[in-house]
Amino acid sequence: MTELFAVEDLRVQFSTPRGQLNAVRGITLSVRAGECLGIVGESGSGKTVLWRSAMGLLRGRKVTRTGSARLEGRELLTLTPKEVRQYWGTHIAMVFQDPMTALNPVRRIGSQFVEALIKRKGMHKDAAMARTIELLRLVRMAEPELLVRKYPAQLSGGMRQRVMIAMAIACEPKVLLADEPTTALDVTVQAQVLELLSDLREKLGMAMVIVTHDLGIVAGHTDRIAVLYAGEVVEMASTLDLFANTKMPYTEALLKSIPRLDGTSTDMMEVIDGAPPDPMAETVGCFFAPRCKYATDKCRHEHPELVDDGTGHFYRCFYPLGKQS
Repeated sequence: MTELFAVEDLRVQFSTPRGQLNAVRGITLSVRAGECLGIVGESGSGKTVLWRSAMGLLRGRKVTRTGSARLEGRELLTLTPKEVRQYWGTHIAMVFQDPMTALNPVRRIGSQFVEALIKRKGMHKDAAMARTIELLRLVRMAEPELLVRKYPAQLSGGMRQRVMIAMAIACEPKVLLADEPTTALDVTVQAQVLELLSDLREKLGMAMVIVTHDLGIVAGHTDRIAVLYAGEVVEMASTLDLFANTKMPYTEALLKSIPRLDGTSTDMMEVIDGAPPDPMAETVGCFFAPRCKYATDKCRHEHPELVDDGTGHFYRCFYPLGKQS
């Protein structure tokens, strides 16, 4: 598979009254054509800022971006706001985590679709409505002819998320970013939405990125996973290898915090003690060291580089799991 979307040494800072906030600290990764990449990390790990910045959605006097973000070799960080709007939807699209804030609450579903298709694809109104019904049927919505006359508040959370997915794929983007796509949905609906995204990726030939805090969500729906902590990639590998051969203690801690089907009602889920480092502070050593049960003096005083074990499995740790001394 060829490299389709790539970020290289991407750094994002926000100017605040307290000083510079380091949200993304030199992340390098890529998404191949037709691939699904999972981006996993706690709240504040930089996963959402990473993609919104690369897509040109974060800009202004208080935002500093350095590094590179390329789509099919085209540099995105230097695009003007007008050029970003031309790329948005047609080349790269996003499914946001809260469809109620992404959809206009006072306009009917069909009206919102039709407007986007007329502006983006130059369609006639009748053709745009026909395409809207086709897209809603593609995301498995029942009675789409009736649905187009409804308002967002008349739909369930799962239905609204399906509508957002249909809107995201309307202009046939090459990369679809799903930012916490199952937030606030019950477990059954979560599974349906993830299965839908996987089916659409295969059917439409898109690349896809799923951004989430839950390793369990991406386990069966991604080809590779990148784990973020404090604005850095701390582990990256194929999904199968990451689960079978975990190297980073932070990844291990995330895995242990997932509820297990073979557990009992009295079992306590493991938690990660402490909190991530202050993004305003200059942290010395491994960022995860204060919370890591394997940490040594070296971890607290030296910052580990991201290294490859020789198989394409990257990790940022002096003492990877299985090799602690």
